Amino acid sequence: MKWIGAVPAAGLTLLMATSGHAASRDIDGRPLAPFDADGHTQIVFFVATDCPISNAYAPEIQRVCKAYDAKGVRCTLSYEDEHVDAAAVRKHMDAFGYRGTAATIDTSRALAKKAGASITPQATLVDARGQVRYRGRIDNFYAALGKPRQQVTSHDLIDALDAVLAGKPVTQARTEPIGCFITGTAF
Repeated sequence: MKWIGAVPAAGLTLLMATSGHAASRDIDGRPLAPFDADGHTQIVFFVATDCPISNAYAPEIQRVCKAYDAKGVRCTLSYEDEHVDAAAVRKHMDAFGYRGTAATIDTSRALAKKAGASITPQATLVDARGQVRYRGRIDNFYAALGKPRQQVTSHDLIDALDAVLAGKPVTQARTEPIGCFITGTAF
């Protein structure tokens, strides 16, 4: 993985590409469509098993998902590893405490491309109408690669999420994440 600077019933989901069209289904065959207008606000977290910064954000991702679940917000993990299988994702999710969170293996990069995601970790916030309202870093804990701050001073995703849930405009709709490149997403 390259670097850059500046589960309950939902189960594990596999992303399958068919002639340019991506269809997401969980291991039980149920559809997963985080970019569809379904009346729920959704967050797609782009993660990778081998990205240390992505792994360091696992507790924060879980905290956000747990805190906003009661408000009807759905979370999805989109695994962007170049070579990973369902067993490795299950092992990663167990090791990092991801429980009750839907997950995909985005081998075709369809979700990453739709979201404009090129770094892990990165979050994309989709409102109940299916509109992307925020994309970028979760917060500003990392000032640069290998340079964490002592304290987070900007909670970018939470600020955007609170605005969307309150029916207000998102003041900063895009931020630059710091982490690992997602291969195959040159924009």
